Amino acid sequence: ILIPALQTSDSESVDLEDDLEESACLTESKMNENKPGDSQNLACVFCRKNDDCPNKYGEKKTKEKWNLTVHYYCLLMSSGIWQRGKEEEGVYGFLIEDIRKEVNRASKLKCCVCKKNGASIGCVAPRCKRSYHFPCGLQRECIFQFTGNFASFCWNHRPVQIITSNNYRESLPCTICLEFIEPIPSYNILRSPCCKNAWFHRDCLQVQAINAGVFFFRCTICSNSDIFQKEMLRMGIHIPEKDASWELEENAYQELLQHHERCDVRRCRCKEGRDYNAPDSKWEIKRCQCCGSSGTHLACSSLRSWEQNWECLECRGIIYNSGEFQKAKKHVLPNSNNVGITDCLLEESSPKLPRQSPGSQSKDLLRQGSKFRRNVSTLLIELGFQIKKKTKRLYINKANIWTSALDAFRNRNFNPSYAIEVAYVIENDNFGSEHPGSKQEFLSLLMQHLENSSLFEGSLSKNLSLNSQALKENLYYEAGKMLAISLVHGGPSPGFFSETLFNCLVYGPENTQPILDDVSDFDVAQIIIRINTATTVADLKSVINECYNYLELIGCLRLITTLSDKYMLVKDILVYHVIQRVQAPFESFKQGLKTLGVLEKIQAYPEAFCSILCHKPESLSAKILSDLFTVHTLPDVKALGFWNSYLQAVEDGKSTTTMEDILIFATGCSSIPPAGFKPTPSIECLPVDFPVGNKCNNCLAIPVTNTYKEFQENMDFTIRNTLKLEKEESSHYIGH
Repeated sequence: ILIPALQTSDSESVDLEDDLEESACLTESKMNENKPGDSQNLACVFCRKNDDCPNKYGEKKTKEKWNLTVHYYCLLMSSGIWQRGKEEEGVYGFLIEDIRKEVNRASKLKCCVCKKNGASIGCVAPRCKRSYHFPCGLQRECIFQFTGNFASFCWNHRPVQIITSNNYRESLPCTICLEFIEPIPSYNILRSPCCKNAWFHRDCLQVQAINAGVFFFRCTICSNSDIFQKEMLRMGIHIPEKDASWELEENAYQELLQHHERCDVRRCRCKEGRDYNAPDSKWEIKRCQCCGSSGTHLACSSLRSWEQNWECLECRGIIYNSGEFQKAKKHVLPNSNNVGITDCLLEESSPKLPRQSPGSQSKDLLRQGSKFRRNVSTLLIELGFQIKKKTKRLYINKANIWTSALDAFRNRNFNPSYAIEVAYVIENDNFGSEHPGSKQEFLSLLMQHLENSSLFEGSLSKNLSLNSQALKENLYYEAGKMLAISLVHGGPSPGFFSETLFNCLVYGPENTQPILDDVSDFDVAQIIIRINTATTVADLKSVINECYNYLELIGCLRLITTLSDKYMLVKDILVYHVIQRVQAPFESFKQGLKTLGVLEKIQAYPEAFCSILCHKPESLSAKILSDLFTVHTLPDVKALGFWNSYLQAVEDGKSTTTMEDILIFATGCSSIPPAGFKPTPSIECLPVDFPVGNKCNNCLAIPVTNTYKEFQENMDFTIRNTLKLEKEESSHYIGH
């Protein structure tokens, strides 16, 4: 009987092999068979199991309206279904009719493990005929890849880790649980791709991946995330797109926000007590620059200003005893030049075409859960800790802001972590004269140029364009770098990103679906509209025939059998035109955004950064400006009253200037930067006839007049004409 069996076809041989290998599994599977009754309605339509184990099978979802229950992983890994709907449609974007078709298809396939029908998952190896249920595949140590095209491999064709030589004669500890294991790669034993002496249990890795999520899952030895995650995804480790479990705890890091605010010197001179802290006065508390756990009032240690260094007695003794009599160096965060920022937490998002991310429910949690929300200004201030006291002066020509900025940032001596000082120069000035400039004004002008440059396309919400010359000159990288520097150094945010561009940066292009509004090319938009509005198959085919050359060129030609095929065709065109076409500019732009760790911060807190990258700042009001400007000198009461009345008149439209004009006149910015102004905008009341704006110090000197009418006329005249003159000087370049 065995001899003829050996001479059968490949598929029959596989079936015979499965019969011999799975006889024991068959008995066990019968024991796990769902019992008849009401509980049968809660069984997954694919695997026929009632188990509700999210870590093992994914979330169990029941749609009572359609009498349908499904495990998410069973649905996700099924070979013949695609995610055609939006996330809220059907089950995670899988349409109900598609699910029923897939169940019907799977009902004709026998599982090679439990021998029951309904095996919706097939091995992707060529000529392999094995099909199985998801739980049965786990039981037989199949590998399911939660990335790319969601491939699954049977036990004979699953990927393996190849180790060229085994120098480990003795057992080594799992670097997670520390139990000793044999250092031989197998299904249950995996080795780190970046550290030769790091070995893991598969179960330990999977638990760690679920707890850490894509943001924090990395090698336990070298902390590499990029190479490590790629290898673990290849070997079937599921890395959910969610924040780490320890980040979900309420106020998990609350203690880190608490600063030491107490005077600890032997004799405190403050009558209000050691805990009294009055900023911008001699009773402001200064912390030890070395340990930060001791403090002093400025007056109690004879410090002239907050900028002066101070060490507590313990730290001073350590410094002096070690022979270091120089100033103790402050600890700074590593800058982008010294750190491999390619280890960015979301550098390689799990590609999920054509299906959306399996962690979309986690993304929704990130968007909605208040415990994840952090103020964007706080996040930017944290990034600002990298800025050193060492200053780099940039020589900027306001009439040629882009070229001079490009030269300054490309200078080999420029370091993004150095403090920026701006000096304005005039082109072709033989005397070489220069005058101090406002850093925030310079960054504001630079952001205006970027918004109107050929690197981006679109009206209000912009995407990256395809500019071959700019790509050749590496300008997309420079643009990303400039945006990152502006955010960290206190400049304005862009506010013109489309949500599609933002989602590509945060979740990866593979997980982003463009919309028609992202298409700025009129001809392409018309093609999409015509395809989308076709009412019959004949009309649809007619449009395709007319656009045949274009569709063939971009690789979007597809066989049309039903009218509903037009939706996939439109989706393909959008993905190509908005994402695939600009893949090279996008990668270059993303590398630039990694400067000072900005991209990593954006990906970690997308909700906070979406508000400043995709939306313009809120309109200024009289109250906002009144609260923004502080009075630093003894004011003239009448002039101060005139100032408040003037703000109200501007807000009511009774003035020729706007709120933005006032802010530009005083600071050089038309909006309040996300990280705030430094120094804080102030008002001085001086005996002058016309207002004076000092953009370097963000100071506005208002005139002292006898009447409010005279005050308003002088303010309007000066602000309007000053800004008009500045605009005329630079208008010939901005937009080139």
